[in-house]
Amino acid sequence: MKKGEVIRGIQVETMAAEGKCVGHHEGRVVFLTGCAPGDVVDAVVYKVKSRFLEARVTEITVPSPDRTEPFCLHFGTCGGCSWQHIRYDVQLQYKQQQVVDNLERIGGLVLPPIRPILPSLETRYYRNRLDFTFSAEGWIPREQFTPDRAASEPALGYHMPRKYDKVFDVKECHLQADPSNAIRLAARDEAIQRGIPFFDLRKQIGFLRTLTIRSTTGGEIMVILQVTYDKPEWIEAILQRLARDFPQITSFNYIINGKRNDTFHDLDIICWKGNPWITETMPSPGGENELRFRIGPKSFYQTNAVQASRLYRVAWQMAALEGHETVYDLYTGTGTIACYVARSAKSVIGLEYVADAVEDARANAELNDLQNVSFFAGDIKNLLDENFLATHGRPDVVITDPPRAGMHEDVCRMLLKAHPARIVYVSCNPATQARDLKILSEKYRVIDIQPVDMFPHTMHVENVVALQAVD
Repeated sequence: MKKGEVIRGIQVETMAAEGKCVGHHEGRVVFLTGCAPGDVVDAVVYKVKSRFLEARVTEITVPSPDRTEPFCLHFGTCGGCSWQHIRYDVQLQYKQQQVVDNLERIGGLVLPPIRPILPSLETRYYRNRLDFTFSAEGWIPREQFTPDRAASEPALGYHMPRKYDKVFDVKECHLQADPSNAIRLAARDEAIQRGIPFFDLRKQIGFLRTLTIRSTTGGEIMVILQVTYDKPEWIEAILQRLARDFPQITSFNYIINGKRNDTFHDLDIICWKGNPWITETMPSPGGENELRFRIGPKSFYQTNAVQASRLYRVAWQMAALEGHETVYDLYTGTGTIACYVARSAKSVIGLEYVADAVEDARANAELNDLQNVSFFAGDIKNLLDENFLATHGRPDVVITDPPRAGMHEDVCRMLLKAHPARIVYVSCNPATQARDLKILSEKYRVIDIQPVDMFPHTMHVENVVALQAVD
């Protein structure tokens, strides 16, 4: 088998990572792009390895009954929403199976019955944050070239999958509610009208770098404009246009970033107009009041806010708090879970390695008048030790919500030493969760599992596991 050869009549069997599917040809696995499980396809090979092939579908000869019409005109170009051509109920089946496969194969765990995955209440317009990149030379599909169209034009949109220097111009996006699309298009229009240069990702020259739009369920909107150097008249032009056209925007911010990357956690934020934050609300576990969370430009907050409330409720239920417990909330971020469970516990101690996030967490505890919550900043594998336990008390319950990389092995080992009666592990990556649970299985057994879909039309799935100490 060589590159460029066509394989005919491949039965597409199941889903794989990054929107790809899996089939077989002459005993080798074939990873396929541009199809759905249940399709029968012809595909051209573009990568040959000893144990697998990668191929691009050229024709769907028999379409799958699980197919549905993609709703976005950028489907196939954009790397997001790569499962939108598959019915949502079928997506959920694959996500549930992904959780089972990881926990059994990687974790080697004996599992109790797994609850059915919790579907997202919204399958479009569910995100509260989008980041768009300005590019001086936007990517244009070959089929769209015309004699009167330049080979490249300025773009404000998303990076092509696995292409740091190629950005396509987004005409519409179904991830964030209105007026998100209109704000992006207005910023692009104003910049082009005034001749404000977009950033060139290869040459590292230009002015406009990124545009971030954050929103809340209550309708507040934050805009963050990132530019390369300080030129007030250009910054003012963009932000004044947005302020004029979109009274819904309550927070206008900009950042001067002359670095070679777009990260800004180490940079100053200038609030041009409005509040330097927006405020999200969430029902408390008992529903008797609302929790409020201030979100600044650097704050982390779950990007599916409606589903986050349901996710945290699952974690709270699994913690089974009775009011007398000391709870540790590891990787607390801006303290959302800590604040959510605080009124159900004697005390909550949040640990987080990002110092700015800890400041947000303390502000959120104060905003919600919570007196029994405290937060500490530092690398958790170093912070959580015997001295910390002796000073602050050993935990009765631990809730942990680490990033995709999971917990450091030292943290897992320290939890074995601390030996709380219960651990609730919230994960956005069931593979690293399974790896960590394998370590914890020395002294714990899994008693409850709840997959949660936070990101419809993607391969990603959140999973919550409750662990009970084994006597």
